[in-house]
Amino acid sequence: MSNDLNSSGDNQLKNAGTELPSVGSIVSRLRFRQVALLTALDEQGSLHKAAEVMHMTQPAATKALHEMEDALGVTLFDRSPRGIEATELGRCVIRYARLIQNDIGNLRDELQGMLNGQGGRLSIGAIMGAAPLVTRALTRLREMQPEVSVEITEDTSARQLLLLDQGRIDLMIGRSSVSSQPNLYNYEMLRGEPMCIVCGIDHPLATAQKVRLPELSTASWILYSSNMPMRIWIEHEFKLEGMKVPGNVIETASPFVTVTLLAQSDMVAVMPLDIAHFFAAKQMLGILPVALKTRIEHYGIVTRKNSTLSSIAKMFIQILRQQN
Repeated sequence: MSNDLNSSGDNQLKNAGTELPSVGSIVSRLRFRQVALLTALDEQGSLHKAAEVMHMTQPAATKALHEMEDALGVTLFDRSPRGIEATELGRCVIRYARLIQNDIGNLRDELQGMLNGQGGRLSIGAIMGAAPLVTRALTRLREMQPEVSVEITEDTSARQLLLLDQGRIDLMIGRSSVSSQPNLYNYEMLRGEPMCIVCGIDHPLATAQKVRLPELSTASWILYSSNMPMRIWIEHEFKLEGMKVPGNVIETASPFVTVTLLAQSDMVAVMPLDIAHFFAAKQMLGILPVALKTRIEHYGIVTRKNSTLSSIAKMFIQILRQQN
């Protein structure tokens, strides 16, 4: 790697029009240790520190990085007074390096599970509103494969897509439309997500027979962050009433935080109806009788294009289809 200080833009210009080596050439020259070095460089921000993490000498790490850049035919990192920083092309390669490492980890775990007579491993991401469907499907999966090991992450679709890109989850139940590049994913629609307005059980309107949205215009709201489907939807509902969402909102995607805040205040929140029914049955919140005019976008099964799903992931997807 050159000691000259280059900007990512300069490297982009230098690499513009470059004809990349063939896949066969790249595969024959790249080694797993080089792939691991890429992610270490990204995490450590220093060639010296990355070499330590990899138990390599700094000259050996420098050589390995040179070989990787030669194999790919592009510049992956810039040097600066702060250390090293990935170029735009480098960030793309690092993303795939993480996927390769995660796939190798999943391969090892699945092989180990097979050797131990276990049912394999599955990592799932799910938005809040999909939780009832996902838990029912998981119950069925465990009946069919009692030894399967499952990890579930509940978060927004946007954050789940990042985990999917990094190979940290096998699939997600959510929306690929929130991505700036939805074409990178396979999407299979499952179902709609009816929404409602909820409050604490001691809220002044908790026992009302009918509530209009304008009556909540001065309330403090708990909402998803901006640009998320649930936030866009409630903003549209307010717009239809000729109003704007109040500015003093608390933003969270956590149902536990939402329910706790509602129990301690006169705030109101947006929540998927299935989730609200669960908490209401436990007398942890109330569902306000607000007539809503529109519906939120459907959610579905999202996987990475060109990825190979394990047999247990395919089984889970089939169960989801049957449960839907």
